[in-house]
Amino acid sequence: MASLAMVAGALLPVAASSPASAASAPQQNAYVANFGSATVSVINAVTQSVTATIPVGSHPAGVAVTPNGTRAYVANYSDNNVSVIDTSTNTVTTTIPVGNGPVGLAITPDGSHLYVADSGDAAVAVIDTASNTVIATVPAGGNDVSVAITPNGSRAYVVNNGGNTVTVIDTSTNTVTATIPVGRSPDWAAITPDGARVYVTNSADSTVSVIDTSGNTVTTTIPVGADPFGAAVTPDGSHVYITNFIDSSVSVIATASNTVTATITGFTGPGLVAVNADGSQAYVGDFSDSTVSVIDTASNTITSAISVGSAPYGIAFGPAAARGPSLTITKRHPGKFTRGAIGTYRISVGNASGAGPTDGSTVTVHDTLPAGLLATRIGGPGWQCTLATLTCSRNGVLAAGRHYPPIMLQARISCTAPKQVTNSVTVTGGGDPHTHTATDPTHVKGDPPRQHCRP
Repeated sequence: MASLAMVAGALLPVAASSPASAASAPQQNAYVANFGSATVSVINAVTQSVTATIPVGSHPAGVAVTPNGTRAYVANYSDNNVSVIDTSTNTVTTTIPVGNGPVGLAITPDGSHLYVADSGDAAVAVIDTASNTVIATVPAGGNDVSVAITPNGSRAYVVNNGGNTVTVIDTSTNTVTATIPVGRSPDWAAITPDGARVYVTNSADSTVSVIDTSGNTVTTTIPVGADPFGAAVTPDGSHVYITNFIDSSVSVIATASNTVTATITGFTGPGLVAVNADGSQAYVGDFSDSTVSVIDTASNTITSAISVGSAPYGIAFGPAAARGPSLTITKRHPGKFTRGAIGTYRISVGNASGAGPTDGSTVTVHDTLPAGLLATRIGGPGWQCTLATLTCSRNGVLAAGRHYPPIMLQARISCTAPKQVTNSVTVTGGGDPHTHTATDPTHVKGDPPRQHCRP
């Protein structure tokens, strides 16, 4: 695709984020910018389900995730800014003004800087991710649409769709060091893990240019399908996946021979592609039917399609954000209570399955007895309890899916206790920012012999 263009009433994509932002973590999320619905879909790559939909700016295009997975950056083409998403809460925390028509973007391997292709300004904005501010603007040819950064972070390769070139930026000085002629209407660049080659899609020529980074020259040109657009290299560097928009196909290039070894069909206007950290799957955004197709790279077949927002554009993998602890609390009692007798409650505190471990800080349980009940004893193994305040606390790390030893609370039931009482208890701490509450409605029996009943 030569540019963002109105085709059949829909804006077609040009470029997106760099797969260099994917990190090697066993559990990953995929972040998909939905160009037509101003949202980002978060996909759990294990369950292949959408776990969150995040509102961002108008016409989000490229997306990139920091190496530690804590933030995702989204280029909002029509708003001329970049949204910053906190991946632990899946909310936008700030918006960074950039140049006109930002499209593709890529983060340096150390996570310190973000490079944004501003297509309307023929320039690249450089953002310091510590302050989330633009610290430099680098002129870079015409209609810059995508950026890819070498694995050592020393160079950024910027695709100039309008100039039929690729601009090379020295990231230490943010100056242009080379301009490389490629095919017509180039859209996307992907760099091999060793940094030796850059693969550039040429949409108007239906080819892929291969750049040797040692001399910054094109060494070969590979014929692919009609209107090649997205490109992604597998983590082992053995294959490159190229999306062909008009053909609704994906060409698989073997980097050892620089030839197409497979062509995958069954898409509907494939736009961009990203490969997960272990190289087992490639995600392809089907721009025309608002799905993400999942390719099994071992068999090069489509195994599933995930519904996302309208016109999925940029796709980037990132490690799943570290989850914090999520305390649980329950309170139970056996049978009915009897006026004048002793009743016992069992309080259990745990950490939810799938949560992160507690951080070792103090966990505090506080019970509130209703009128008609008088506490006589409270305690449990490892708990430090105070009867006067009905408070118990302890330290130590609690793993997900595990429970502390229970707390036993005994109370005498007054002769005047109502027929039903409700006890409540809370738990806080351990790194969980929330207060969790449990209640236990209890039925009270009639009076026992008078000598055992106390008001």
